[in-house]
Amino acid sequence: MTAESVNRKPIIVTAWVFLLLASSIPMIFMKEVLHQPVDENLRSAMPAVVMLMGLALTFLWSAIRPLRPFFVLFLVLIGAQWVVYTRVDKLSLYPTWINHPSFNVYMLAEQSLNLMVTLVVIAALFILRKRASAFFLAKGDTNAPAEPVNLLGIKAGDRWKKVGLTFAFFISLGTLAFLFLAGKPPLDMLVRVLPFIPAVLLAATVNAFTEEVAYKASFLSVLEDVVGKNHALWLMAAYFGIAHFYGIPYGVIGVLLATFLGWFLGKSMLETRGLWWAWFIHFWQDVWIFLFLAIGSILPGGG
Repeated sequence: MTAESVNRKPIIVTAWVFLLLASSIPMIFMKEVLHQPVDENLRSAMPAVVMLMGLALTFLWSAIRPLRPFFVLFLVLIGAQWVVYTRVDKLSLYPTWINHPSFNVYMLAEQSLNLMVTLVVIAALFILRKRASAFFLAKGDTNAPAEPVNLLGIKAGDRWKKVGLTFAFFISLGTLAFLFLAGKPPLDMLVRVLPFIPAVLLAATVNAFTEEVAYKASFLSVLEDVVGKNHALWLMAAYFGIAHFYGIPYGVIGVLLATFLGWFLGKSMLETRGLWWAWFIHFWQDVWIFLFLAIGSILPGGG
């Protein structure tokens, strides 16, 4: 064990403890293990309380002071989500747009809210990190060397142009296969959804950007130099994966799949120092997801 890893140990342990406490794990434990109803106000407030305690601890314990930007950024994200998703979405026409039956209306309204949250996070990142490239808001070197991962077939000498295109194809194909087998849409729906394609592409573009910046690049940028590249990557991936416990697919499988995807896309950012491949892979996955959401929004007699 190196002197550097010893010095980082309190920081690493603290980061893991507070991130897991601020994740959905406490609520999942209450609901799935204790079979207790989860109060919505408690679910919303607990991450903020946990991160405020962590931030306060950085003023009392000098050894973990380098984690202060992480706690600040997490609180900014929580605050932006609270304002946008509980206040802005109730202003003026937003409730009408969000509850509109047409995919063209409700999905773009939802994505505009996500974009607001991300813009707040970006503003905070400029304050904390000064330069856009410091938080991966850049294309990066799209043909940078990829670190080998034998289990994934990534060999020494492979570059991200090959790895990125390969994984974009297989991840999007796997997503399409899962959605098709789960939904089995009739052929006439595939024709009727064509007018929604522009909205599908726009929603996928915005959603991939907002999720990669707000939930991956942001965390990596304030953790990489503090806890090291590997811990930063797994901290981000774990939080992203746990958040998908009640997603599709449900439960542990959903968490594992989302954790892997978060890890892989974060790996692309760290190795290319940019957002391109993470956004590109996420975009094509979202295209199929939003296309099937658009199919589901089609009502008899119109859409």
